[in-house]
Amino acid sequence: MILKRTDSSDIDFQELVRLLDADLAIRDGEDHEFYHQFNSIATLRNCVIAYWENAAVACGAFKALSEDTVEIKRMYTDTLNRGKGLASKVLGELEAWAKEEGYKKCVLETGIKQPEAIALYEKCGYRRIPNYGQYIGIDNSVCFEKSI
Repeated sequence: MILKRTDSSDIDFQELVRLLDADLAIRDGEDHEFYHQFNSIATLRNCVIAYWENAAVACGAFKALSEDTVEIKRMYTDTLNRGKGLASKVLGELEAWAKEEGYKKCVLETGIKQPEAIALYEKCGYRRIPNYGQYIGIDNSVCFEKSI
């Protein structure tokens, strides 16, 4: 496995996000458009792609939320490569990169219909927090944070 730091102009990142959005459209159903409005990748500067046997198979990104906090976004592993620990590696790389840039904390939102994502974040040391920002009052959202 190789990890690559890049930005949202990367074609491999864009293709993985297309697959992510297709998966989320099915999982989220009628709620998909609400969530989709918060997931633009147009200006993401901090994206990580995992390559397995020279194929782009997993990704994630972060964006600044405040002076000391980033939000983890667009985490995805393609269906054929799940269970290999790739998402944990991508998440770890995002955390390391954010820490290098001086951030102290990561927050994120995921859906209750994504149990594998919830398990990943809990395994990686994230703790549940009250929903923040646009997710306040949204029953299908679960929010997490981790100090880095």
